Amino acid sequence: MKKPMRIALAQINPTIGDFAGNTDRVARAAREAAARGADVVVFPELAISGYPPRDLVEQPSFLDRSEKELERLARETADLKIAVVCGYVARSHSETGKRALNSAAVLEDGKVVFRQSKMLLPTYDVFDEARYFRPAEREEVCLLRGRRVALTICEDAWNDRNFWRQRLYQRDPVEELFGAGAEIMICINASPFHMGKREVRRGIYRAVAKRYAKPVVYVNQVGGNDQLVFDGSSFAMNGAGEVIAAAKSFSEDLIVADVDEGTGDRNENLADECEAVYEALVMGTRDYIRKCGFSRVLIGLSGGIDSALTAAVAVEAVGKENVTGVGMPGPYSSAHSLTDAREMAARLEIRFEVVSIKGTYERFLQELAPLINGSGVGVTQENLQSRLRGVTLMALSNSSGALVLTTGNKSELAVGYCTLYGDMCGGLAVISDVPKTMVYALARIANRRLRSAIPEGVFTKAPSAELRPDQKDTDSLPEYGVLDRILEAYVEHMRTPKQIAESLSLPLALIQEIVNKVDRNEYKRQQAAPGLKVTSKAFGIGRRFPIAQRFSE
Repeated sequence: MKKPMRIALAQINPTIGDFAGNTDRVARAAREAAARGADVVVFPELAISGYPPRDLVEQPSFLDRSEKELERLARETADLKIAVVCGYVARSHSETGKRALNSAAVLEDGKVVFRQSKMLLPTYDVFDEARYFRPAEREEVCLLRGRRVALTICEDAWNDRNFWRQRLYQRDPVEELFGAGAEIMICINASPFHMGKREVRRGIYRAVAKRYAKPVVYVNQVGGNDQLVFDGSSFAMNGAGEVIAAAKSFSEDLIVADVDEGTGDRNENLADECEAVYEALVMGTRDYIRKCGFSRVLIGLSGGIDSALTAAVAVEAVGKENVTGVGMPGPYSSAHSLTDAREMAARLEIRFEVVSIKGTYERFLQELAPLINGSGVGVTQENLQSRLRGVTLMALSNSSGALVLTTGNKSELAVGYCTLYGDMCGGLAVISDVPKTMVYALARIANRRLRSAIPEGVFTKAPSAELRPDQKDTDSLPEYGVLDRILEAYVEHMRTPKQIAESLSLPLALIQEIVNKVDRNEYKRQQAAPGLKVTSKAFGIGRRFPIAQRFSE
């Protein structure tokens, strides 16, 4: 009779390139897993280097460090009586192809006893792995604690013929490994979050488990790395596709599953997708700030819903003592804007400063008057106000060492309703992948978590940039409820204007106007601060369009 196999799923938050720190983190978790009686502990894809390392893998010294840290990890876990499965960047010794491999290693008794490299290298959405890695030519069954294990890496398990209507790859490593006699599948991952992704993953692995009637273990990275947020949400399933163990989302976690008994720890959380998005923004903001070496942030508090949500996320990410709000009233700012901003700062208990741009704005107009009389005066004056606010925030950033968080949402960024070198100034665009309608829903979540920090008047006032008298966003744009449906159809689902008009029962002329704005403003988006990806198609790393081009819908 086989001894029951207890597998620990170690969901960690690595920092890209922090080899020593990441290895220490892995070693600590391995010791905890051993203390909890696990036979095997599994870590995410590229856990030693962090994911995605991108062009760092082109540097020979990066590959050297990866190999050396793997050896150190083997030495430091030699006495634990536990097998360690860990992702790392390996050096390719092939005469052709890339110099690096996306690999998994099995460590036992101070030695590397098995290595497996990734075969299917994704090159869609945010992924560009074929640029960096040589694919494995074959995958072999790993003998692990007396069990025949299919050890796969992320995409290798995402090509099941029974799940996808159209597969991206001809080969199916999982099918090959189970065909070779594998009894269990262990898959290590660095799978970024977007809304709905957690359920998609479970669907994929449920299909695999049921098809082969074998247990499946899925371990995912957690944490923010630049624009990507990794939610963790690791799990184990039995051969019927039922979840027997589940880790938290958006938090480091270590759970243990007994794959023979069909039991394990259940720490799963955040069933609501909007709650998950909020947590993704908090984690992504926290990790971007921390991993870039900052501790404090600055936010232009306008009294509007976007800056209110950004401030709330920042407080949860780095603490109220590290957040400063700046009110910058201009010639057309309403009285309630500054009042709402000040009230919100008081409720959040953050520092609040006021720097008026009125005098500077008037002086600029005087100096520029001989040159800008005539056409374009209106938009010039509007953008000048926004840019003066950007200059103010960047000056305060330079003097304090705090990172500026921009406050623009996805709807505005999509259609160019933002100002280069103005409200787009900053180091991180926290909500740039959040449609305006979702901003309101997330702000309600913030109020539940932060004791109604956002005043009710911020929710009910009409959105306005306040750059001319009585300005409203709807002067230039349709209602956000309509705009966001158009943008989702065009940006995330690649629908044509005609298809969108028919499906939403909206005038084709309106759709074409919005689509043209999206296309024309690519130059702005490519100069924007990096933003956190929370939808299936975000501007930035996952959407790559040329600026100088003539194609139009």
